[in-house]
Amino acid sequence: VKWSTKAAEQGNADAQYKLGLMYHFGEGVPQNYNEAVKWSTKAAEQGNADAQFYLGRMYGIVGRGIPEDYVQAYKWIILAVAQGDKLPQKMRNNAVLEYRDLLNQKMSPEQIAEAQRLASEFKPVISSK
Repeated sequence: VKWSTKAAEQGNADAQYKLGLMYHFGEGVPQNYNEAVKWSTKAAEQGNADAQFYLGRMYGIVGRGIPEDYVQAYKWIILAVAQGDKLPQKMRNNAVLEYRDLLNQKMSPEQIAEAQRLASEFKPVISSK
C-alpha cells in the first residue's frame, strides 16, 4: 500500500487503479468506496482501460461510493472497449462486452447517444507529476 500510494500520488495510472482496488476490497487499508472511486477515476482519466471498466461497473450496477449514472457507466465502458487490446483476454472476450450490452438494454437511445458523445470528446489527462 505504501509504495502504491507513493506511485499513485506521483500520477502513475496503474498504481492509482491498483490503489483504488485496495480501497474497494479493503486490502491493506480500511475499505473505502469513495477512495476507491477517487483513485480509479484518476487512472481512468489518464486512459487506463482497467480503471475505465471498473468505473463503468461502479456507475452502472455496483454503485458504492458513486451515484448510479448509466450515461457515465456507458461512457467509461465504451472507452474501455475501444482499448480492448489493453484489457486482459478474459475481459476483452466476455465481461466488458457483456456489461456494455446489459447497459444498452437499460438505457434510452438518448442516453446512449449522450454517452457516445461524451466518450468521443474524451481526451486522456497527462499526469503533471
